Amino acid sequence: MIAREKIWDVVDVYENPKIKLGVLASHSALDVAEGAVSEGFNTVLYAQKGREKTYARYFKGRRDKNGILQRGIVDECRVYDKFREITSKTEQERMREDNVLFIPNRSFTSYIDLRTIEEDFMVPLVGSRNMLRTEERGEQKDYYWLLEKAGLPFPEKIKDPEKIDGLCIVKLHHAKKKLERGFFTAKNHSEYVKKSDDLIKQGVITKEGLMNARIERYIIGPVFNLDFFYNPLEDELEKIELLGVDWRFESSLDGHVRLPAPQQMELVGTTQEIPEMTVCGHNSATLRESLLESAFELAEKYVTTCKKHFDPGVVGAFCLQTCVDKDLNYYIYDVAPRIGGGTNVHVAVGHPYGNALWRKEMSTGRRTAQMIREAIEQDKLKEIVT
Repeated sequence: MIAREKIWDVVDVYENPKIKLGVLASHSALDVAEGAVSEGFNTVLYAQKGREKTYARYFKGRRDKNGILQRGIVDECRVYDKFREITSKTEQERMREDNVLFIPNRSFTSYIDLRTIEEDFMVPLVGSRNMLRTEERGEQKDYYWLLEKAGLPFPEKIKDPEKIDGLCIVKLHHAKKKLERGFFTAKNHSEYVKKSDDLIKQGVITKEGLMNARIERYIIGPVFNLDFFYNPLEDELEKIELLGVDWRFESSLDGHVRLPAPQQMELVGTTQEIPEMTVCGHNSATLRESLLESAFELAEKYVTTCKKHFDPGVVGAFCLQTCVDKDLNYYIYDVAPRIGGGTNVHVAVGHPYGNALWRKEMSTGRRTAQMIREAIEQDKLKEIVT
């Protein structure tokens, strides 16, 4: 892991008025960019050839002669043959010369080797570099390890497929879609075998992936992604903020549930029988107010445990992905130790919780940029970068 002091040496020579915010052009990049320009920063997005048009053309920014943004949110879009090229020595040097503070998202940790991020990427990250690996299921100290240490609720793990005796979900990566999931459900071992065989034949999952899959009890209830923010600079009020709540549209699962039952049954025996849970969009949600306090309790325990085991712990945005059962109990089924993928529902309009707290349109991207602005003004930039 790159020593934090080395990153401090980098920001020591940054010219504060010229600081730019950078992000990999995928996942939640539009949220980051919109929030950055709302707080007066210029933006640099790092795109991959064939996927750059959204950022390089359609959301391209235009400023007037005084530097006031008139349209768009992307000041500069750099395009590479592959995302991983941003970690070359030349590009890292260019980022540092441009005074770039880099905001990691899920695409960054999926397309860039984690070891490279941890040991070679000498660019200041807004957030905790040492926590990014906790998102990888199967690591010795992954987020399940953290949840257990924190005493937080998560679905029961089934260690042996032959022990499946009720509805479970099998969690593994998609064979072809790098960022997506090859999840499927099964109520017993025979259904597990049939579905996994079918999905392997269809190229959705692999045998190797199946061997390393996690099997959990399926929690029947709505899904709420809790978009939290932790501000280590806050001295007077609470450091933890709930900015928003989102939920996912999943293809082809959502298409299945919109069909009448007889039409669903007609899919049995076809390649469409088993729905895929590929995330293709997000929507905004709110919680009944009696559930808010317990949501904050989840965040408090998570933040405290992260500080203990992964100093400096959480910095900035994080997301606890939860299900709520019939008795209104939370179960955390996934954790993002960085900006979540669903925060794009906040872009430019914020979210009811963030807006109410800050008395203006407050998205996760803007809250991140606001914290950076505060750190610069208070000469505390070292407290939020690793």
